[in-house]
Amino acid sequence: MLSPIITEDELKLWNEVADHCHRAVVTAHAAPDGDAVGSSLALAGYLRSRGIEVKVVLPDSLPEFLTWLPGAGDIICYDVSPDEAVKAIGEADVIYCTDFNNLSRINDLADAVVRSEAPRVMIDHHLPDADQAVPMGEVLKVCRPDFTSASEVLFHLLWQAGYFSAMTRDEAVCIYCGMMTDTGCFAYNSARPEVFFVVSELLTKGFDRDKVYRNVFYNYSKHRVRLTGYILYHKLHFYKHLRACYYTLTGDEMRRFSFQRGDAEGIVNTGLIVKGMKLSVAFREDTEKGVIRVSLRSVDDFPCNKLAAEYFGGGGHLNASGGEYRGTMEEAVATLNKAVEAYRDQLL
Repeated sequence: MLSPIITEDELKLWNEVADHCHRAVVTAHAAPDGDAVGSSLALAGYLRSRGIEVKVVLPDSLPEFLTWLPGAGDIICYDVSPDEAVKAIGEADVIYCTDFNNLSRINDLADAVVRSEAPRVMIDHHLPDADQAVPMGEVLKVCRPDFTSASEVLFHLLWQAGYFSAMTRDEAVCIYCGMMTDTGCFAYNSARPEVFFVVSELLTKGFDRDKVYRNVFYNYSKHRVRLTGYILYHKLHFYKHLRACYYTLTGDEMRRFSFQRGDAEGIVNTGLIVKGMKLSVAFREDTEKGVIRVSLRSVDDFPCNKLAAEYFGGGGHLNASGGEYRGTMEEAVATLNKAVEAYRDQLL
């Protein structure tokens, strides 16, 4: 059995908010990943079971490897349909925010959320940003940084609310996908026994976990496969005498390989399969936003979230974090060189 993650008063508030809601919007962070999409779709399914009209509104389009998720075809993406997205938010009685804790994480969609007078409910698993430039202003916050994912937080919440027996197969698939992708297929941030209790319960809903894995990880284009080979052979750099590596990916290189959203997902993890490696970093040029996207992965006790916060204005989890750099790729790499030197003792 699972222990409660919110108080009885918070559970009462959770139910009261839903009871008085007729139209809800569920939203998640920009550049949505498996957890953002999975938790959003599962939450939307639950809210619909309570008779609520629900729209899932995301800042950006989904990567191709997530479009198979049940309900993904109905998601409203601001980058494709900005007027429809803003209208949905303006009409919502409640705004549910999953997998983020700072409105700056939803980019231009934040303006519509800020203008809305609807109460906000936050379901997340990230540590709070040191500088929360755009506060959430939530009436209820359910945040557990010790959990694998927002999807796992949602499962615990729905379990406590007594919903599990009514949970559908599609909702279970979405939650499982979110947990699986946010842990690198349970390779990190998943040491708690409760994680696998949740997985075992989800599997009672009758979906094929192996097919979920194939849908996500055996669903690449030829361009993505060749891009991976290019990065590993030509771009992956290892620090001499230190257990760290990085690669860079420029706009020109992405165009060369017909880059699509999500094509770089997970490649940063590959550096960690080298024996003894503790830190792997990926730099990707975002030509639309004019920044360098930074992804960091680590193993054991190396705090890549601390490094991300100190040097790239980001954060996240101990072993999986992100940030960004405003400048040239060369300057971004030089900043990493300084960071690696500062953390030298932990990377020897």
